[in-house]
Amino acid sequence: MRVAVFATKPYDRHYLDAANAAFGHDLVYFEPRLDGATATLAKGCAAVCVFVNDTLDEPVLEELARNGVRLVALRCAGFNNVDFTAAGRLGIDVVRVPAYSPHAVAEFTIGLLLALDRKIHRAWARVRENNFALDGLIGRNLFGRTAGVVGTGQIGRLVARALRLGFSCDVLASDPAPDAGLEDCGVRYVDSAELLAASDIVTLHCPLTPDTRHLIDAAAITRARDGLLIVNTSRGALIDTSALIAGLKSRKLGGVALDVYEQESNLFFEDLSSEIIDDDVFQRLLTFPNVLITGHQAFLTDEALTAIAQTTLASIADAEAGRPLRHRVAPPRTA
Repeated sequence: MRVAVFATKPYDRHYLDAANAAFGHDLVYFEPRLDGATATLAKGCAAVCVFVNDTLDEPVLEELARNGVRLVALRCAGFNNVDFTAAGRLGIDVVRVPAYSPHAVAEFTIGLLLALDRKIHRAWARVRENNFALDGLIGRNLFGRTAGVVGTGQIGRLVARALRLGFSCDVLASDPAPDAGLEDCGVRYVDSAELLAASDIVTLHCPLTPDTRHLIDAAAITRARDGLLIVNTSRGALIDTSALIAGLKSRKLGGVALDVYEQESNLFFEDLSSEIIDDDVFQRLLTFPNVLITGHQAFLTDEALTAIAQTTLASIADAEAGRPLRHRVAPPRTA
């Protein structure tokens, strides 16, 4: 099958080419993201392969359909960038990679938390300037603290177990479907309000839906324990960034570690080191000494990239052969 692959970097091409040896798809790579201006590049392709910040709204999907595209293959787990109503109407199937390497994101989450809590990022910057002073680098043990895990799917489950069994934290969890295995190891499920009020640390691992958008907002921060640390490796719009900044300015929040940002589509995955960033909200975040930001790299391991490529290309092969799509994302049901 001829596939237009958007938003590609050298590492994407390396792993997709390696996996494609088993499938033989005709992969046509494009560095730009998929949006209204680039959708015509998919002409002549039966499928498009896209990533988290590509645009798949109704106008883009209509253009893809006019050009013969019948399959959207998301090489990621999230799908909040897809208009499923339009996709269903146009007869375009959507597949994703529901689980590539939950360990990659879970381990990165713990790494971010440790770096934030023990101020490792600040110490690294100091040492590079031959400053070995320890003033301002006092952290706290994770041992015995209360950690709240919002969302206990494959990634959240691993984070909760690591915090509970590895660091002996008192772990609270919030999820519509509690995990009995986590309860057996001492994780307690509570509602989100209690979790925020009782936690020293909150880490987010839930999908972005209308119900979870701005899950962390001004009201939630007001209810939180003073000095709360927040870690987000899930979706940027789970947090209202303006409210986050207000919480940092008021000292209500003790620190924030983000691998995602709600307006990241114009920033992340690009080298903008010679550019002027005109996102004033993002720039304000960078001024806080207790904020640690990385550019959506939690997934970026050899194992995860291999699994993403293999699963994505296998789904495309299933579509080409008319087989059932195991990782199909169905459009939402309407009344």
